[in-house]
Amino acid sequence: MARIFDVIEYRNEMVDEIVHRFPDDTSIGDYRIGSQLIVRDGQAAVFFRNGQALDAFGPGMHTLVTANVPKLIDFIGKAFNDRTPFPAEVYFVSLKEFANKKWGTPQPIIVRNPGMGLGVALLQGFGTYSFQVNDPQLFVTNIVGKQAIFRTSEIEERMRTMLLSKFQDLLGETGAKKSVPELIGLTEELGAGVRAKAQDDFAALGLTLKTFYIGNLKPSEKSAQELRDMGMLDMATYTQLQAADAMRDAANNQSGGAGLTAGIGAGMGIGNLMGQALQGGMQQPSQQQSAQQSTASGAAAGGAMADVMTPSEAAAVLRVSEEDVIAAIQAGDLKAKKLGSAYRISKSSLEEFLKG
Repeated sequence: MARIFDVIEYRNEMVDEIVHRFPDDTSIGDYRIGSQLIVRDGQAAVFFRNGQALDAFGPGMHTLVTANVPKLIDFIGKAFNDRTPFPAEVYFVSLKEFANKKWGTPQPIIVRNPGMGLGVALLQGFGTYSFQVNDPQLFVTNIVGKQAIFRTSEIEERMRTMLLSKFQDLLGETGAKKSVPELIGLTEELGAGVRAKAQDDFAALGLTLKTFYIGNLKPSEKSAQELRDMGMLDMATYTQLQAADAMRDAANNQSGGAGLTAGIGAGMGIGNLMGQALQGGMQQPSQQQSAQQSTASGAAAGGAMADVMTPSEAAAVLRVSEEDVIAAIQAGDLKAKKLGSAYRISKSSLEEFLKG
């Protein structure tokens, strides 16, 4: 017969361990009636035999007798006179609060933004949460199974998925009544809402969600193409944001187009345009067309490009200075025909330039 354990305890601080089985190898403990079980503060101990939980013990010293493990008598019977060893396993469960766990939105969440900008917005958020085991027997039975050691990392992804589901659901409910700027100012209320929504799901695992904090909630920066692929942009807005993308790329191009780069740096970066769009500062398409008509005398009505344009007319379409357009032509970034001392730019050349 294997060595009989007289004292059963686990002294480890369990920094990232939620559950530790004793013994922690493939063997099964031989415990004699009268053995001492020591459960430390912040721990619980769950007794298993033949895959079935017999009882759970709180902090303190416990003597293993049939009175302490009521179901034990069903397994060993009274014929052994309460002295026969029995094979069993003890799972020590940490009851401390596991804090500062990270969560974040891997993809932006689409929310309504009524009456502002595009009418919708993309939000990204991140923060921390904490949890605690409140039903050791349920947690070991339903989640841990036969594992000898169960760490926080093994359940964090599952908890983050539950939290993000509740967070997205709450944003959808709140966003129907609040604008994006208002949502960003409600991080405390949103955090409390997620905690309330997630409690039942955590309780089903034997856990309690102790805290859920939103460290930051902000509009996401996405390119024009990504937003259009998501079905969030009309053609007029898409064209403007695509032009901003192209100008951003030109600004990062060290090989030429210095004049155009200077114009871009003055106020047409994609970050600013996206920020205005998501915060409601972007003009509606009809307003944009009106602005183009007033600044581009050579352009066709409604802001459409003419088949052939002067540098001044092309500058009006791009919303930069004429000098910036000429600098781009001389750098070879924008194709144009020179007639005498004047340049003429075709619509196709300008469209090709915008595509980058």
